[in-house]
Amino acid sequence: MKWGIIGTGNMGSMLTSSLVSSQALQATDLMIYNRSPEKALKLQAKYTGVTVATSLKEIQSNCDILFICVKPHHYKTILQELENDFTKQQCLISITSPISVDELEARTPCQVARIVPSITNHAHAGVSLFTFGKRITKERKELLLETFAAISTPVEVEEEHIRVASDIVSCGPAFISFLLSNWITAAQDVAGISEAKATQLTENMMIGLGQLLSKKIFTLEELMEKVTVKGGVTGEGLKAMENNLGVLFYEMFKATQSKHKDDKDSIEL
Repeated sequence: MKWGIIGTGNMGSMLTSSLVSSQALQATDLMIYNRSPEKALKLQAKYTGVTVATSLKEIQSNCDILFICVKPHHYKTILQELENDFTKQQCLISITSPISVDELEARTPCQVARIVPSITNHAHAGVSLFTFGKRITKERKELLLETFAAISTPVEVEEEHIRVASDIVSCGPAFISFLLSNWITAAQDVAGISEAKATQLTENMMIGLGQLLSKKIFTLEELMEKVTVKGGVTGEGLKAMENNLGVLFYEMFKATQSKHKDDKDSIEL
């Protein structure tokens, strides 16, 4: 079974690194292609055994499972070059939310899935979002789920929820990092702690929080209850957050939903 990745930018590189480092795939099972070959060659140097294709046609003709890891507006160009040579046995996988599995099935004869990864998969953690096309076989579906279980928790998601699910899983690390950066700056400005110390404390707090949740020791609600003492400091802090948070997250999700709609309206396959 040969796997192929078209595009070795942030997500394509992450998939290559994660799938090989987790031993979900052997390096020799993987072929990669990038329009600028330098990026692909750097990955090949790091993961000996990975093959670098010299053209889209080469990677298509040699791979049973093929990921397209490029920006949504570049899908049309790739499909125009490859669409006449796909087979029914091949599986084409998109990693982007604006392009549905139905759209890909309409352009190709092959089996289709969408898998939205997360940067957290670098650590063999987090979630990968799955949507399957109508033609995909049970065996191929099970293979994809089993493979991605080595680097994530695979979760199937409906088409109508793909954007909000991607916001939480894929965009979430950036959103949370932004909030924590502001948290660190406020700690410096209000209490005088150094940036280095505040960063160290924050990062380790987040690691500990993640472990509490992963081990299912507490739910989010239970964590707030356990840490909050009536009349104590945590309660005052939570009250200040409630009074000042406002519509931040509502506006964030509305903005991403709007951008998703604009992207879908502007992309033609």
